[in-house]
Amino acid sequence: MKNMININNDFPLVIDFSTITIADFITWFKSNKEDIDKKLLEKGAVLFRGIDIDSLDKFEAIVDSIPNKFLNYVDGNSPRTKLSSKVYTSTEYDSNYSITLHNELSYSNSWPNQLFFCCIIPALSGGETPIADSRKILKAMEMKIVEDIKTKGIKYIRNLHGGNGFGPSWQDTFETKEKVVVENFCKDNSSEYIWDNDNGLRIIQRSAGIISHPVTQEEVWFNQIDQFHPSHLNPEIYETLMFLYKNNESALPMNVTFGDDSPISSDMVKSIRNTIDQLAISSPWQKGDLLFVDNVLVCHGRNPYKGDRKVLVSML
Repeated sequence: MKNMININNDFPLVIDFSTITIADFITWFKSNKEDIDKKLLEKGAVLFRGIDIDSLDKFEAIVDSIPNKFLNYVDGNSPRTKLSSKVYTSTEYDSNYSITLHNELSYSNSWPNQLFFCCIIPALSGGETPIADSRKILKAMEMKIVEDIKTKGIKYIRNLHGGNGFGPSWQDTFETKEKVVVENFCKDNSSEYIWDNDNGLRIIQRSAGIISHPVTQEEVWFNQIDQFHPSHLNPEIYETLMFLYKNNESALPMNVTFGDDSPISSDMVKSIRNTIDQLAISSPWQKGDLLFVDNVLVCHGRNPYKGDRKVLVSML
C-alpha cells in the first residue's frame, strides 16, 4: 500500500488519497486486493477517502470491477430501494431515529460476507455510520448473556403482511410476488414459514447468535437481538403497535426469543445495547468515502441526521 497520501492505522483503517479518479482507484484496488483483504481481516473495516464518487454510476463502476459475487437484499427487514442489480440505498428509516448496530442479515441463515458503503451526499448534520468490532463486543459482553445465547440459541420471528399492513410485506422482503419462490427460499435457508388467512407470512429463523469467522475462526458477536426485541422501539411507536395488535407482542412485525422459546428480558437488551454503544466508533461521512466492511467481524448502524443524505451499499 504505497504512494498513498495518508494511512491511518486506527479502526477503521483509513486510506486517504486526497483525490483520485474512479479509473485510477479501480486500478489501484485490483493491484492491491491481496493486501486489502489481509487488512480487512485484521481491522474489520477499511475506509477509502478522496475518491471521485458522486453518483450511482461511479459507485457501480467500482463494484462492477470487483470479481466477487454480489447478493440481493432478499430476506432483508430494513426499508431500502434497489437501484441496480448490485446497489441499494442504505436503510430508508426515519431520519429522526438511530439504527442500532448490527451485522447485516445476521438473523438470517444467508448473509453477505462483506459490505461496500459509499457516501454520495453527506447529511447536513449527523447521519454517521457507527461501527464496532464484533470480536471486542463478544469479549466485553456480560458473561451470563453470552452463556445463555450459547446454550439456548436465538429464535427470530417476523410477521410479514401480504400487501396491506404495518411493516414490510413478504413481496418486498423477497422481491417477488410468487409464493413458491418464497417457500423455496425458506426451505433452502432452513427457515420455518406459515401462511395465514390474510395472505400474510410468518417466518421463524433460528440462529446461534455467536459464530466463528469463516476465515480467521475468531468467535464473534453476531445477532440482532436488540433490533428484533420490542423494547428497542420508541415508546410512542410501541404503544401504538400494542394497541393495533391487541397487546400481543408475538403478532408484531418483528420479535425475538431464546431458541427454547423462553423470553429475552428488556434489561438484557439494555445491557447489550450499552455494551455495543461503548465500543462504537463514529465519524462524519465525507463525499466520495468508500467504506469496506467485513460483515462478520464488524457491525454497523446509523445515527439520526438532518438534511439530505445519500449513502449506497453493495453486499458481497
